[in-house]
Amino acid sequence: MLSAALLFGAAFAPESVLNIGQAETVNPVQFPKTTYQTTAVLDLRSGAGTNFKSILKIPAGKTVLSAERMGNWYKVSYVYTNSGKNQTATGWVNGGLKEYYQYTNMKGTYYITNKQSSLYPTPDTKQKEVYRIAADNGLYSTQKVVNSIGQTWYRVSFNGKNVFIEGTNVNQSVLKTFKSTTYKALKDTYVYQSHGNAYKKLVKIPTGTLVLSDRNIGNWYKVTYGGKTGYFYKSDFSVYTPPVEVKIPVATTFLVSADLNVRKIADWSAASLVVLPKGKIIIPTHKLSNGWYKVTYSGKTGYVPGDYVQEVKTGDPLTSRTGYQFVDLRKPANVTAKQIDDYIASYVKLTKKTSVLTEKGQAFIDAGNKYGVNAVYLAAHAIHESAFGTSLISQGKMNLFGFGAYDASPYVAAVRFASVDQNIEYIAREMKTTYLNPENWKYKGAYLGFSTKNLKNARVNENSEGMNYYYASDPLWGKKIADHMAKIIGFNSSHYAAVIANTIIPEAPSRPAESDIFPNHIQAVAKKDLVIYEEKDGEPLVDPIKKGTIFLLLEKQNDFWVKISVDENIYWTKDIKFDVYNQFMLVANLGRTTGNPLNVRTEPTASAEKIGNGLALNTYVQLVLKEDGTPYMDSTKKWYQIKLDDDTTGWVSASYVVRELK
Repeated sequence: MLSAALLFGAAFAPESVLNIGQAETVNPVQFPKTTYQTTAVLDLRSGAGTNFKSILKIPAGKTVLSAERMGNWYKVSYVYTNSGKNQTATGWVNGGLKEYYQYTNMKGTYYITNKQSSLYPTPDTKQKEVYRIAADNGLYSTQKVVNSIGQTWYRVSFNGKNVFIEGTNVNQSVLKTFKSTTYKALKDTYVYQSHGNAYKKLVKIPTGTLVLSDRNIGNWYKVTYGGKTGYFYKSDFSVYTPPVEVKIPVATTFLVSADLNVRKIADWSAASLVVLPKGKIIIPTHKLSNGWYKVTYSGKTGYVPGDYVQEVKTGDPLTSRTGYQFVDLRKPANVTAKQIDDYIASYVKLTKKTSVLTEKGQAFIDAGNKYGVNAVYLAAHAIHESAFGTSLISQGKMNLFGFGAYDASPYVAAVRFASVDQNIEYIAREMKTTYLNPENWKYKGAYLGFSTKNLKNARVNENSEGMNYYYASDPLWGKKIADHMAKIIGFNSSHYAAVIANTIIPEAPSRPAESDIFPNHIQAVAKKDLVIYEEKDGEPLVDPIKKGTIFLLLEKQNDFWVKISVDENIYWTKDIKFDVYNQFMLVANLGRTTGNPLNVRTEPTASAEKIGNGLALNTYVQLVLKEDGTPYMDSTKKWYQIKLDDDTTGWVSASYVVRELK
């Protein structure tokens, strides 16, 4: 529907007075076809002068088209109705015209600029532009204007003013709604007051921020952020795809390496729910495809970035510090020898194995009382380390605690004892002077405790405590011993609250004068220069054994002095570190039996004749070497050839021989 016609521009001068039959002697002027409206009744003449014939009269308020004039005379086309049909009359009129603009009210419509555009105070370019805006800015219009030269313009509101933009500078758009979607900022950007960057900036959106939107106009998306509602530009964002959550195996533990916000979603821009303190051990439930972890802390479930947590193995119970794992081991136990013996006997009965701990309950109580060490702990420690007194080290060396053993050389390095009772008393005294002695460097608390290790098995010092800090490589060592203690006799908090810790520190024990004697002709090669002595504790010789030297390994003593032979000369060395023995030497042909007894046969077959009565468990044996220095085996690689002390050769099953220090 047309509104009341608004006419822009001044009316033309009244018709000039001319002599009849004369035309104005001016040159015609061509101009763009323009729509005019008559301001009075006008004579339409056949020429540009009053002397020309009058064709018809054009009423006031009618529209005509013109593209040529001569002075005040305009050549016009006038469309009128005659007998129900449209007729067009063309001729000349003298003045009485003004430019005609057609205004049409319309339903509110969105438009997006398709290039840099000017906004004018009128729907033409006759006046100076009011604003200039970039492409891809949105405008809203409820009125269309076709101006006198046929251009379509739109009236829009911008910065509180009604202004006009030419229709060729915009494309129509619509407001679209869609399912609420999360978008992530690709760079620092802004929320604008309306749908375009020509509008006021309301609030900054930092890179990585997640926002929600459910409607758009062109490339401008509506958003509420920081308490402000406006629009963001789509190209500054990407659709955020939530990372995939994968369930983590139960009880996988992680260490927090910095004070860390637990966020509502797995993104740096998300709101913080709670702060995880540095050094905290957590158990995430899920790992996300973007490297974040889902955790619950202080009653809040959220997400933390993987860059600030590392997977660890820990014996930390993560709850309370109660029970045997944290009891002061200098406090006496309320246990009987029978309770210890019964626990060991139940294992022996179940497994049918022989145990060197059978009926040794009283030995633990006596040693505990003598040195002020908890007897239940002593028994549980021995049980754990020796598999209830059935391990090869306990049976071969009477060493129930793995004392002196290293992961690299557990049997050879382990200290040898003359008896189980000697070993129990020694360890009780040793523990009291070291791990349970606040003045000793090994002291990290007078309780079992736990350790924490990263996946490279390096200890995390800040999350390790108690004996487990130094004693064992297994982070769960303290917990495992505490479990044995609880099975011997349940934990009684009232008892331990009532008794007093024994803080008397005895003198450190001397290692028993025991040693490992190796068979004849056990060959070794030095991996680095080794300092040698003619006598233990004497002065070192000037010339060490050079790297690459082949020597015979004769004896390893409990104090880790090693007796060797080079060119039939006997020497001692203490250079060999058995936790990394392969940095110092490699042994070619030392074996140890694990059968009880292990049959020696004349041929590499179980049906061959036996030689002697067999070799006892944990007997060191000399493996026969080939010319290339490797042990001689049969064609099936299931039998070793060995040489006995009397130089007799025979064959033993490789399944029951462990090669040591190879």
